[in-house]
Amino acid sequence: MKKIILLFAVGLFTWSCANSQQAEIPARDKNIDYAKGVSNISKVEKQLDDGLSRAVFAGGCFWCVEEVFERVRGVEEAVSGYAAPEDDPKPTYELVCTGTTNYAEAVVVYYDSEKVSYEELLTAFFTGHDPTQLNRQGPDVGPQYRSAVFYQDEAEKKQAQAYIDKLNASGKYSDPVVTTLEPLGVFYVAEAYHQDYYPGHLNEPYVARVSKPKVEKFTKAHPELLKEAYKSDK
Repeated sequence: MKKIILLFAVGLFTWSCANSQQAEIPARDKNIDYAKGVSNISKVEKQLDDGLSRAVFAGGCFWCVEEVFERVRGVEEAVSGYAAPEDDPKPTYELVCTGTTNYAEAVVVYYDSEKVSYEELLTAFFTGHDPTQLNRQGPDVGPQYRSAVFYQDEAEKKQAQAYIDKLNASGKYSDPVVTTLEPLGVFYVAEAYHQDYYPGHLNEPYVARVSKPKVEKFTKAHPELLKEAYKSDK
């Protein structure tokens, strides 16, 4: 009941932002054919260029996380989906939203490692959400909205842990970072309507009030990581 009341209250509060002025989003030349429902990530990977590295992050609603990474130089594609440390029954948005599965709303990032490093991706990730909130991000509550780095090998795990240690030692946050480090067991691509959601729904109350501040926070904090098309954003 508390969650329902909280979400309702946020919806009322953010409605006034629905018609706020929005920065223009550059056109994205994408030819990815997403399945209508949830699909295996391999179906998308076959459509991408060879030689790209990948990384997987979860930091609340995947609409927000995806949009942050879409702006990072060297990132060729960011795909919203569902990640878990071990295989669970095939997810759907409705099932994951119950908070009863091991899945987190997550984003798989395909990037050119010669243009952007894994540590720089970590910088974008930790800047684009609040890593001190346990099993929630703002109005989104539940383990499906947890802050997590889904590592693919020990090198990624060590880099992520070192970054977390650095954040905790810096005094940047009054509370400790609660981001979990979990092995990437499985990743499913979310339903097609979730992909590139942000630029097509700028006037929605949730996007205007919750997503946009996260994206702008990253954009302003790290202009050196931005693609040229986004460097003029205010």
